Amino acid sequence: MEPGQESGQDSAEQCSPTEHGPWELRQVLLARTNELHALLEDRWRAQDRDHKRKDLLDKAKEELRSARRVLSHAHKRRKAASHIAVGQVHVDTAHNLLLRLSEPKEIVAMMPGVLASVREVLPADDPRRAVVERIAKSPSKITEAERESILDAVSVARQVRIEKTLRIRSFVNIVRWVSGGLALGAVLVAILGWFFDNTVPLCFSPDRVSGADTYQVVCPTRSEPEARAEDVDASLAGTTSPADYLTIEFVGLVAAGIAAAATIRRIGGTAEPYNVPFSLALLKLPMGALTAVLGLLLMRGGFVPGLTALDSSAQIISWAVIFGYAQQIFTRLVDTQAQNVLAAASGSGAATASRPAPKPRPQPD
Repeated sequence: MEPGQESGQDSAEQCSPTEHGPWELRQVLLARTNELHALLEDRWRAQDRDHKRKDLLDKAKEELRSARRVLSHAHKRRKAASHIAVGQVHVDTAHNLLLRLSEPKEIVAMMPGVLASVREVLPADDPRRAVVERIAKSPSKITEAERESILDAVSVARQVRIEKTLRIRSFVNIVRWVSGGLALGAVLVAILGWFFDNTVPLCFSPDRVSGADTYQVVCPTRSEPEARAEDVDASLAGTTSPADYLTIEFVGLVAAGIAAAATIRRIGGTAEPYNVPFSLALLKLPMGALTAVLGLLLMRGGFVPGLTALDSSAQIISWAVIFGYAQQIFTRLVDTQAQNVLAAASGSGAATASRPAPKPRPQPD
């Protein structure tokens, strides 16, 4: 097969609709494979066709074929983000081989893009970045040794970018596993509350006075204005409803959803294949359901002095809203860590490190 020919299988893979997930990112990578293939063909036609360069050309095309196979491959489980990340690895490798196929004078036109890519991920004190910046000041005189330095810097930058993407993947997986565990816990609490609603009731007796014949019992879905049992626990257990825990968890979940919407507004979107904002929203929902229940249990146990005399179901529901929204106190650290991970992946950390420190302002006499 001639270097300029592509098999029919590759064309079918490129147009395959079997990939699930971020369609735009997949199309960007597929378009990039076409662009790199055209550039490789151009390099091959413009240079002497020696055996060494043909091997490099074949290796680069094999990387492009691997990228197309990954992007068009389907699993029983959805792994679209993993497909995109692995496809990006193959595309970056093909781009490095394109640089190696290029003459020093041809790399001159690529230097702005190479410099931007290196600056995006490598810190300002990295010696490889310093070499590329020095070469970029006079790119018309690139030597063979300087080309090798450029290739080394680009390879390291690619590896750092992959590591940052994998760090995002690890963070998202941890958040989703924790979210699944909390969701399972919330479901179990709702089931136990439904079948054993009088074991730990979410009820209050605000006006109970020692020696009184009757007193009021208030639960999330029912109330008894004239309870007569001498044992207050028996009165609470007799007034409960199987829907008490389910109602409180639903109210807490809705309040947590409102908090999640406000948090996502601050984080914004991301161009990474792994959806960090969506994972954070999933974490907040079961957390809000559980904090609503736990908060009311703490109030019933007198943990918060002065806040135990809830005298209506509406007040109980209102406090469930407050406790559900209050899950933000516990998930704020996770939101901050998500912002740090996304900032590092976008290269803003390296860009910040490259800025000179601000000069101190002179103090007035």
